[in-house]
Amino acid sequence: MSTVRIACATVNQTPLDWTGNLKHIIASIEEARNTGVELLCLPELAITAYGSEDLYLSYWFPKKALKQLQTLLPYCQDITVAVGLPVRIESKVYNCMAVIENGELLGLVAKQFMAIDGVHYEFRWFTPWEAYKIVSLDFFGKPVPLGDIIFEKNGFKYGFEICEDAWRAAERPGIRLKDRHVDIVFNPSASHFAMGKTLQREELMKNSSILMDATYFYVNLLGNEAGRMIFDGEILVADKGRILLRNELLSFQDFQLCSFDYQKDLSNYPDITHQVDKNHEFVQASALALFDYLRKSKSKGFVLSLSGGADSSTIAVLVAEMVRRGMQELGLEKFIQKIGIPFQPTSDNPVKEFVGKIFTVAYQASNNSSTDTFESARLLAEDLGAVFYQWEIAEEVQSYTSKIETAIGRKLTWEQDDLTLQNIQARARSPIIWMLANINNALLLSTSNRSEGDAGYATMDGDTSGSISPIAAVDKYFILQWLQWAEKHLQYEGLKMVNSLQPTAELRPSENHQTDEADLMPYSLIVEIERLAIRDRRSPMDVYLILQEELGYSDQELKDYIKKFFRLWSRNQWKRERLAPSFHLDEFNVDPKTWYRFPILSKGYEEELHELDTL
Repeated sequence: MSTVRIACATVNQTPLDWTGNLKHIIASIEEARNTGVELLCLPELAITAYGSEDLYLSYWFPKKALKQLQTLLPYCQDITVAVGLPVRIESKVYNCMAVIENGELLGLVAKQFMAIDGVHYEFRWFTPWEAYKIVSLDFFGKPVPLGDIIFEKNGFKYGFEICEDAWRAAERPGIRLKDRHVDIVFNPSASHFAMGKTLQREELMKNSSILMDATYFYVNLLGNEAGRMIFDGEILVADKGRILLRNELLSFQDFQLCSFDYQKDLSNYPDITHQVDKNHEFVQASALALFDYLRKSKSKGFVLSLSGGADSSTIAVLVAEMVRRGMQELGLEKFIQKIGIPFQPTSDNPVKEFVGKIFTVAYQASNNSSTDTFESARLLAEDLGAVFYQWEIAEEVQSYTSKIETAIGRKLTWEQDDLTLQNIQARARSPIIWMLANINNALLLSTSNRSEGDAGYATMDGDTSGSISPIAAVDKYFILQWLQWAEKHLQYEGLKMVNSLQPTAELRPSENHQTDEADLMPYSLIVEIERLAIRDRRSPMDVYLILQEELGYSDQELKDYIKKFFRLWSRNQWKRERLAPSFHLDEFNVDPKTWYRFPILSKGYEEELHELDTL
């Protein structure tokens, strides 16, 4: 029976890193050839990195990508390689897969459907290709076909659906590939990570293999390419509705290669099943994102204002997990080489020792801070190995306050100036923690979460200050349960006290007993409202009618919470516009640069909220 050894390789690429990107591709080709692979598929836009943004619109960028493709040809002797790149034809740019065999370019397949939802804006850069259309491209003096074409290897026909192509139901190119009797379909992708998304992909791959009566190969990009989006590097093989191959996701490696011996009858292959744990996905994706961000920005570490509360404690654990997981997968020597920070361990715990080298935290106490949160921060920093500082900001707060009191001719009071007196404490912390980040040549980590982003429950230029905001796309309800999971499963003793405390900003005097949920609403309810209002784009009335049947709140209480959410959402868009870059980790986020755009100025759902009062 005829066979062909097929491999898929996921690569961790970086925009404008021409040398590094090509190096990863060549290394994967060499490993594939050395293991007897005959046909290798790499991801979409692997030559340039998917996250190259408006560089695609220039003339020189796609031209240089073609030059890189030409450079790649000699490395493809005795093997067939498919690799993604942008191709400009006159004024239009196309997202293509180039197929090379024995050092010759056989042709290019162009993507037919663009991803335009959520974090994707492909119509800004690329033009969809027409079904069945084939043109001739001048490739450095040699004409090669470009368009809707298929290929053959060892007597097997194969074709491509490029990422979004596969998600278009009856319109998808795969329907026509079936009519052309292909045996194998490749889906080279740049599909962003989101918790739980792998299950959607698996279902699509299984259904696709049945629909097309073909073996379906999926390969995704890997890592935090350009700052926000994370790629999980997933590789899947599906046949007759069964998953036959699946790799470990979110690797710290430069590339991963998985091979598969293909033949017509694959009934002897076992069906692979697995469970998805969002808690594990969250920490693994965040750890990889921090690792790539740190090394690609050429920074020397992280600085964090550690309050002892849930958000900053989550981020602190993620940094420690970045070190632990990176060293565990890569080994100490390769981890240090990749991260680019010199290190020679002097203890039997290099993970904790290296955390202390790159991670500095500070507890910045105001007059309203408690001993509980101080102890919570101190114990966690000690458990992780982070450098821990503490200082008081009362003098700075008093200095600012007295100056404004002199200027306006009156004393500030909690009764009249509550928000002002809260905010000045958060803002007074920002300059000094930035100083520490600058001294260390480190990235300052901002601690805002998605629930706070919804409601604007954050002080601009205070707790929003930072280079990156790792958890800004994750809701607070998830974070609170994740910390409980992390204490048990990651075994951080320092989380015990964190998990015993009720979330509070600690910006009002202690006798006020301030809590975050009393200031806002229950975090579990914020999640339900935001999913309907932001993810599903429902009106206030729709949100009320749906939640009225699902939750145990009184009608008036639910109406009041919904009104509060929409009013706070509307008036705080300007804050979301200014949040530090965040990682996309969940099915949606509220970053206007990557997922949900909303006007800075609006009437704030005034008429829509009034309708609730008419019920």
